[in-house]
Parts: sequence; C-alpha cells; structure tokens
Amino acid sequence: MKINVARMILSTLFVGLATTAQAAGTLVYCSEGSPSGFDTPQYTSGTTFDASARTVYNGLVGFKRGSTEVIPELAQKWDISEDGLEYTFHLRHGVKFHTTRFFTPTREFKADDVVYTFQRMMDKNHPFRKAYPAEFPYFTDMGMDKNLKSVEKVDDYTVKFTLNEVDAPFLQNMAMSFAVIFSQEYMEKLLKDGKPQQLNQQPLGTGPFVFERYQKDAQIRYKANRDYWDKEDGPKVDNLIFAITKDPSVRAQKLKAGECHVMSFPLPADVKRLRQDSNLKVLSNPGFNVGSIYYNTEKELLKKPEVRVALDLAMNKPAIIKAVYGEQGVLAHGPMPTTQWSYDDTLKSRPQDIEKARTLLKEAGYPNGFEVTLWSLPVARPYNPNGRLMAEMVQADWAKIGVKANILTYEWGEYLKRVQKGEHDIVMMGWTGDNGDPDNWLGNLLSCAAVGGSNNSRFCYKPFDDLIIKAKRVSDPKERTQLYKEAQKIFHEQMPMSPIGTSIVNVPMSKRVEGFKISPFGMFQFNGVSLK
Repeated sequence: MKINVARMILSTLFVGLATTAQAAGTLVYCSEGSPSGFDTPQYTSGTTFDASARTVYNGLVGFKRGSTEVIPELAQKWDISEDGLEYTFHLRHGVKFHTTRFFTPTREFKADDVVYTFQRMMDKNHPFRKAYPAEFPYFTDMGMDKNLKSVEKVDDYTVKFTLNEVDAPFLQNMAMSFAVIFSQEYMEKLLKDGKPQQLNQQPLGTGPFVFERYQKDAQIRYKANRDYWDKEDGPKVDNLIFAITKDPSVRAQKLKAGECHVMSFPLPADVKRLRQDSNLKVLSNPGFNVGSIYYNTEKELLKKPEVRVALDLAMNKPAIIKAVYGEQGVLAHGPMPTTQWSYDDTLKSRPQDIEKARTLLKEAGYPNGFEVTLWSLPVARPYNPNGRLMAEMVQADWAKIGVKANILTYEWGEYLKRVQKGEHDIVMMGWTGDNGDPDNWLGNLLSCAAVGGSNNSRFCYKPFDDLIIKAKRVSDPKERTQLYKEAQKIFHEQMPMSPIGTSIVNVPMSKRVEGFKISPFGMFQFNGVSLK
C-alpha cells in the first residue's frame, strides 16, 4: 500500500512543469507559441522549425550550431560536378529512424528515403501528396520546384541531385529546415492506413529527440534519441519539454521561478532585470533579422509605389525603435541586415516627412487618405518584440496623413495561413536569415516565385526579379554583390515593404544550462545542451 501511495505522489509531481524543470535530465524550454504543424516543409515559421526540423529531424547537411557553416548530417560528404549542375551525396551508414508508440521501423535510413522526401515536393502527382495535398513554400520560393531536374538513387547510400541551371546557394539551401528527410516506410504506412495527415501531427525522423506528445498551446514532450548517430553533439538530457507560453512577461516569470531553463524572446525591458538575477545568465548576439511592415501590392490602394513611399515617410521610425526595441534594437535601412554580405550601405531609411507624404498621396489620387487594415503580430518574434505597440504607433503616424489603419490580428497559425493567402492589406512580419546567402532575403521575400509563399507583399516586378534570378546563376561573389546592390536600389524606389528594425537577440537561461549556442538563424536547438 505504501508503495502505491508513493507511486501516486511521484506521478502527481511530474504533472507540474515547475517540478519537472527540477527533475534530473529534463530540460524545459519556455517557447513563444504553438507550431503550425510538424510536417516541416509545409511551413516557414521559426516557431514551427524549432519544434520539428532541428529537434525531430535531420537534413542531408545542416549548419554547425551557432554558426553559418554547412556541415555533414545524414550525408557524410558530397561531390559537386565541374559545371555545378550535379550534387552527389554519400549517405551515412547505420542511421536509425525513431521507434515510437505509433510506429516501429524495420530498416535503417537509406537513399530511398531521400528520393521519396524530395519527389513528394517535386511531383504534384506523388501518391502521398495526392492523398495529403500540401504546398511547400520554401521549396517553391527559391525556385527549386523548377530548377531541380531530378533526384536519383545511385545505390543504397548514394543520391544524385541534378539541376537545370547553376544555383549558387544550393548547398546552403539544402541545410535549411524545409529539406529534412522523412521515412519512406513510415509515410507509406500512413498512406496504407488512410491517415497521411498524421505526418503533420506525429512526426518521426532521425533527429536528436523523439516526439512523444503535443498539447496545443500548452506543451510538447520529447525524449532523447539514444540511438542518435552523432554521439558528440547528440542529446545530453533525458527529456525535453517545450512549455508554450505566449506572454513574454510570463515566460520571464517562469524562468525566474525555475519552471523553465531557457526562454525565447524576452521583452527588451526585462533583459536588464534578468541579467541581475544571480540564478540566471543572458546570452546575446547581434541580430540577423529585420522586422518590417509589408504592403500587399495586389490590393488596389497599395499598387502604386507613391502610396507605399508615402506610408513609409509618415512613420517616425526612430521613435518606434526606442519604444518597441528599447536598447535591444537598431534602425533597419534595407530589406537585409547590415551583416549580410552584399548589403548596400548607401541606402538609408527615409526620415519622417509628413508634408512630403501628403503630397505623394495627393499625386497618387488620394488627397484625403484612405482606410486600411494593419495586421499586428500576435506573438513576440526575434525581429519584433512587441507587435501591438508598434501597430499602435504606426496607426498614430498614418493618421497624420489621413490614412485610417484598423488594427487586426489572429492566432499565430491562423495569421500565417491568412497572410500566405494574401487576405491582408498591410501586415507586420519580418525575417531571420536561414542560410547566410542574399537570395534568402531578396529571393525568398520579394521574388515573383515567392508570391503565395514568403513574399508577404506579393510583389512581382520584372526589373527586380531579373536581377535576383541572374545573381543566383553566377558563382562569383563580386558579380553577385553588384547585382544584389542594384536590386536593393530598385527595392528602395518601389518600397513593397518598410524595414523598421533589427533586434539584438537575447536568450535568458538558468546558469545550470551548458552548451547552448545562439543560432544566427534564430533557431532554438537543444542537441548538445546539458544541465549541471
């Protein structure tokens, strides 16, 4: 009887996150929101990638933790043909897929899994894609759907990718989250059972942590993958919990109370207080991000560049930076951060000029202004710590030129879905670089191919598009830089979005946490992270 009571007490203790955070071998991360799903290539949100791509899965290649360096993952090495059109990946032997409560694999990772993963994205008639229709925005935003000619199995441990044209950032693109590898065996079992959509609810990969369960807006639980192929940089804790906590102030309180070990995106005003806590430490890095306000150029009111420039001129951006970012951000002058190679430092953010803005609106046919909706970020992001405050300040500035902005927002997953469909007039979003290449900014965010994906402005302008396509097809960095600088000048004239700020990235955590590294791409990775 005493033993049963003890077991009951122990079970009860492990229900609360506060107690769980103290349990040996369990790391609790206070994350900012629920993932949109777990079928990684369907999405573009860092919140989703943290919960899936770098936790449950691996790609053929990846980025060294805390770095932009491309390193081997499921591929041990690769060869590139002299003409730059063929990439041959030599796969790692002995890699095991996860064994879970919902699936037990019968074989190890092989070339068939790579081919199946990419053919699903390439072929709209692929059996799995027909049964579970989905779009893959990163894959199409970067033109890989058109440029990837074939993915072929050479043998069980060799795969050859053939391109139609040279793609300078191809290897960096392959290290991104959309390119993780799935189990063909698991997907075909889901297909056979008539449940392909479960791929988005019950992920299974080769990554450092095994998915256990998910409670929307509450928590995600994982356990260590004890068969992980990378023994040096594998899981260092027994369990990992994402404690989903949307309010940044509440995340800070939980961290201070010991209910979690690491938190995402603190409010700028909280950073100093967290640094002063003797039980905590705060890691900081210059941000590789830009928070922006995107104008839907397909909407009649916003089609003319004069209107977009007028809205840009009306904003008091230094005041917004001071209020929203505090001491943890700087003014953004262009669509890329200043640390991105090929950044054009001759372009400067327009200072506020109400009279000039009114004149431009009048010339565009709107002497009395107009009415629009301004979508405000519902969650803190690395590029914008307080969307609501920014929206209210922008609303006040635009009122000075006769533009009435009605602030609107949705739950994060719904917000992203509606933006992708182009339902918005003007939307608050931003970007953290994914791979260190300029195309990840100008191509992903502003190309014609990215409309319906990450191009939230739905901007398609041929003089701009021709330049960025040409820049992808040459390998000389100097030539690419010149092309990208020309494209940035066109961006500044057309103003499909208004860059606002680049934030410093702060990650507060318990002093017990060891081995955590800030990703330049804004990812939260927990392989290699331990608790003292």
